[in-house]
Amino acid sequence: MASAQEESDRPESGRSESGEPASGIPGTGTAEPDRAESDRPEPGRAEPGGAGTEGSGTGEAVPGRPEVQELTPRRLNAARGLGDRVFRYQLTATGIAVLAVMAGVGLFLLLRAGQALRARGFAFLTTAEWQPDVHNFGIAAVMTGTILIALVAVSISVPLAVGAALFISDVAPPGLRRTLVSMVDLMAAVPSVVYGLWGLFFFQQHVIGLSRWLSTWFGWIPLFQVDGAQPGEPLASESVYTASTFIAGIVVALMVAPIQCSVMREVFSQAPAGEREGAYALGATRWGMIRAVVLPYGKGGIIGGTMLGLGRALGETIAVYMIISPVFTIQLHILQTGSNSVSSLIALHYGDASTFGMSALMAAGLALFLLTLAVNFTASSVVARSRSGAQSEA
Repeated sequence: MASAQEESDRPESGRSESGEPASGIPGTGTAEPDRAESDRPEPGRAEPGGAGTEGSGTGEAVPGRPEVQELTPRRLNAARGLGDRVFRYQLTATGIAVLAVMAGVGLFLLLRAGQALRARGFAFLTTAEWQPDVHNFGIAAVMTGTILIALVAVSISVPLAVGAALFISDVAPPGLRRTLVSMVDLMAAVPSVVYGLWGLFFFQQHVIGLSRWLSTWFGWIPLFQVDGAQPGEPLASESVYTASTFIAGIVVALMVAPIQCSVMREVFSQAPAGEREGAYALGATRWGMIRAVVLPYGKGGIIGGTMLGLGRALGETIAVYMIISPVFTIQLHILQTGSNSVSSLIALHYGDASTFGMSALMAAGLALFLLTLAVNFTASSVVARSRSGAQSEA
């Protein structure tokens, strides 16, 4: 009886003895918690004036509260497996080997060219003639021809490569896309001598008309001027237009365009799909999407492919050697017969060169090697600043 009476005298759960709710908030039947979750101190952080510190910030412990220890981040040591270490060492060794081979080639050319460079000095860069046996030689003519042929090739190949890459990556249906990719890759694998034979026996006779038209209507531009041409005479000889820088540049352009197209196509295909769809969602046409998304993203690929093709054009040997008519004068008229290049010079005189003549040829090769390195390093620095190049570096 006593225990039953005690149970009845106890207040109901959630209410005080006066009948009001136990919570400090009127109208609620829940008891107020001692402390809100948000007011609880985080682990490792002391409250102002709490444990470990006083209100004055003296750092003395407050009696009755546990001392809080400051947490320090744990250092993570991820142990690399054997496969990871082997892969890392292999990549490092490969990179060092590439640099060592490049340095070895440059050192070899420098040592072999030392005799000729000591004999001519700075005149080696300004002399157009090539008579090494009488110490009268230089690369002014052949280097000018090399650069002109490469520039003609790049000016023709880049528009072709960009257009083909955009068509393959963004326009062509999947079935046709696979066929075009295979054809472009197959064109890149055709030997140089095949292009040279095609250009010499087939292409040259069909492009002479274009050379004559350019000379007739644009001959007032020094680049398109042809000495000895007779624009008003329909029966004039066409020999002044054969074996020119222009014809060699077009053939080289067809050789380097597949390589440039492959590089650009891979970069264009990696443009973010979300940005493509976003452009379409904003009402852009296909060309608008390409202009706003694909081309800005693929800027690094365009520059990289262009410089890769330029490096190939600078060093092309067999096709240029079979087409041009070698002359050792600075020939700035690209439509006129006669041109030259460093690589064709080496191929032409390598077999009958004397000891000193071989040193002169090595000096010409060293100049072409340094020019190619300068072009590639410049392209790498430009590509690294682009969006696609930055992502590939990451």
